Amino acid sequence: MRRGLLVSVCLALLLAACGSGEAVTGPVSQPPTATAERPAGLFLTPAPSIQPVTFPRDAGPHDVLTEWWYYTGHLMTESGRRFGFEFVIFQGQRFGYPTAYAAHFAVSDIDRQIFRWAERTAVLPRPEGMPPLTLQVAEWRLDVGLGEDRIQATMPGYALELTVRDRKPPVLHDEDGYFTWAPETGSYYYSRTRLEATGTLVVEGQPLEVTGQAWMDHQWGNFLLSGRGGWNWFSLQLDDGRDLMLWNTHNGGGQVTFGSGTLVQVDGTPVYLSSDDFTVTPTGQWTSPHSGATYPSGWVVDLPAEGLKLRVTPLLLDQELQSLQSTGVIYWEGAVEAVGTAAGQRITGLGYVELTGYAPDPGD
Repeated sequence: MRRGLLVSVCLALLLAACGSGEAVTGPVSQPPTATAERPAGLFLTPAPSIQPVTFPRDAGPHDVLTEWWYYTGHLMTESGRRFGFEFVIFQGQRFGYPTAYAAHFAVSDIDRQIFRWAERTAVLPRPEGMPPLTLQVAEWRLDVGLGEDRIQATMPGYALELTVRDRKPPVLHDEDGYFTWAPETGSYYYSRTRLEATGTLVVEGQPLEVTGQAWMDHQWGNFLLSGRGGWNWFSLQLDDGRDLMLWNTHNGGGQVTFGSGTLVQVDGTPVYLSSDDFTVTPTGQWTSPHSGATYPSGWVVDLPAEGLKLRVTPLLLDQELQSLQSTGVIYWEGAVEAVGTAAGQRITGLGYVELTGYAPDPGD
């Protein structure tokens, strides 16, 4: 699964949806206790009958508890100035009330070593139909098209207008698009792993024309997050044309409990990976001055059967979001670079890493 974060979505949004400050009650199952088979922090309603993922229908919203559209990528000006970006819209549905939305926007200004982020929330009717359609949270907007999407977001110091276009077909994870995190735990999940990005990034009032590559994840299902634990998610776009998604669940102590991944070949053909097919070994750590959380920072990624070994390094240490007002979670989501070997030949790449479950519970 990816990513995505807390996505309950925040109780405050649900209260707003009710138009009341009273506690919300409804027929929600209580989370089972985490075990060695079931990672902490995750639980699912009874396993669904798996339906085929089809396009364009499944690029749009679903009638489920939790869903997100997640974009990350690397941008560059003609002069070579580098940036990373994150833009995500979360959708949460509970108890038949209007749909709650949360959105995050972040920019990693690599050359200046500056990280900025912002969050937005809204309670709106869920859009009906299939793409092309628009998802809007406050003034931020996502136009989901047919192989071409547009992002518009702004915050103090930075504003982004970006178009992303498919250069490979969408990839279904776990073959059928229903991605299993652990026994009886999963969600629908596909990625668009290589998107051509063009647009304008405004930095401190100065518009910069940018181009680059982006990655998009879309995930949905009847799952909630609870308790402790989290995941480490990696997306890497390699200079030989391959793309790599790796995902590990960890318990509250940081111990990996489950792993899966997908290696996407140049022509878009997926190679599905189990936890036995790869290792991700942290090489260092970073402690946030904002939350006090200590995250792994730097990794060696090894896929022996593919002859692929990479050293993955954050391009900026502090890429932590404290999104307590929207999703109630603190997480690290950052631009990274990769350098290593593929079948004995030097290889490089760019990507993003997401780390959840490391920060103290805000309720503690």
